[in-house]
Amino acid sequence: MTDGVGESGEAATCELEREPDPSDSLRTFGAVVQALRENAGFSRAEFGELVRFSKHTVESVELGRRMPDESFVERAEEVLGNTGALRRSARFLTRGEAGLAAWFRRWARLERVAVSLCTYECRLVPGLLQSEGYVRALCENDIPPLSDDALEATVHARMERQQLLRERPNTTFDFIVEEAVFMRCLGGAQVTSELLDHVLKLSSLRNVTLQIMPSNSEQHACLAGPVRLLETPDGHWRAYSEGQENGRLIADQKAVSRIHMRYARLRSQALSPKDSTSLLVRIRGAL
Repeated sequence: MTDGVGESGEAATCELEREPDPSDSLRTFGAVVQALRENAGFSRAEFGELVRFSKHTVESVELGRRMPDESFVERAEEVLGNTGALRRSARFLTRGEAGLAAWFRRWARLERVAVSLCTYECRLVPGLLQSEGYVRALCENDIPPLSDDALEATVHARMERQQLLRERPNTTFDFIVEEAVFMRCLGGAQVTSELLDHVLKLSSLRNVTLQIMPSNSEQHACLAGPVRLLETPDGHWRAYSEGQENGRLIADQKAVSRIHMRYARLRSQALSPKDSTSLLVRIRGAL
């Protein structure tokens, strides 16, 4: 499918590829284009004629649904006053990260530079510890069902993200996971067996600590739900809380401090790393 023909007779560029998950940079760039266009007094249709792209393409760029190509940026720059704003901002455009939920991407970017990460999980094995078979079992249980492409993108993104454990040996990764998570046997005995082997291997890394919260514990400091914490290179702490179809990055230091206190207390209530390893070995042997 192509755009219409501009006044010069030049065939307009083909429709740009639709972004399955718009990134923050695409949305920001689009908002700037829209603001400049409206300030100049052009409708989307009028602006489309001037830059030789369809009205629908202009709309998609402004809404962050499409990655603008170089010709769009150059023509838009010329039509909107040659301020250089669009050329400069276009250098920082990135596509959405396939396989990662839109609300999780900001946290995923912080993970890549963090000097310390702490995770408590009561629903499923944390993504950084999941085996490929376990990821596939999670995807196969998703509702509505994922397409084959979306499933493979999720598996690839999850396993790629897991490289952080080895690529950042000076970053500490601490995990507290409920015993019941490993007892669920998601995907069957074979998948669970492979998962436990995978978790035991990763938890043996020097920068990784895994503790299991036993099901028979009479005390529990994190009954409010799963949580993640990280320390940035400049010494600030951030927290992240996730539910169904949403996630929330928490930067308020009082709120982060409360979560940090709960996590610290939970560490004292969970099994030691050595006892946690022994428990996983016993669960593995009982399959």
